[in-house]
Amino acid sequence: MPTLANANPNTLFSSRISTPHKSRHRPHFPVITASLPIHRRHIATTLALVVGLQAATPLVALAQSWGTHSFIKERYFEPGLSAEEAVARIKQTAEGLHSIREMLETTSWRYVIFYIRLKSAYLSQDLKTAMTTLPQARRNDFVKTANELVDNMAELDYYVRTPKVYESYLYYEKTLKSIDDLVALLA
Repeated sequence: MPTLANANPNTLFSSRISTPHKSRHRPHFPVITASLPIHRRHIATTLALVVGLQAATPLVALAQSWGTHSFIKERYFEPGLSAEEAVARIKQTAEGLHSIREMLETTSWRYVIFYIRLKSAYLSQDLKTAMTTLPQARRNDFVKTANELVDNMAELDYYVRTPKVYESYLYYEKTLKSIDDLVALLA
């Protein structure tokens, strides 16, 4: 082995040239099986079920799930609802407001705010449309109750946003009373 003192500088810094090792064995190929591994079968089965259920869901059920995407679609790309559809959506909003009590009890403020703002955006248009179904004698009561509902929902939105628990419950109950009175007027 040459020492550093008498080593050739060209050989000291040159890379080592090596030949690849020749193997006497044949290359190893993975075993091909006819079936998929278990975890892949579970994924394939789950995917097939999800696709099958999506195809089986009727379009009417998909239209009933109002959310952000349908809000944008209905607000900007579809004409206004008929008076009967507006009344049905007001009744559905009343049922939905009754169902958010659990979110208030668990102080899920973000979801409550989102729900209230979404429904109040619908209600402003639906209340105007639903008023056309009422006779002239009942419209004054309807307008008074509708204004009370809108005010209570605005206060509920404010107190949920701050978040003040007692005031949120208070205006939640007032909102429920107003919307129940409104649904009774529409019935």
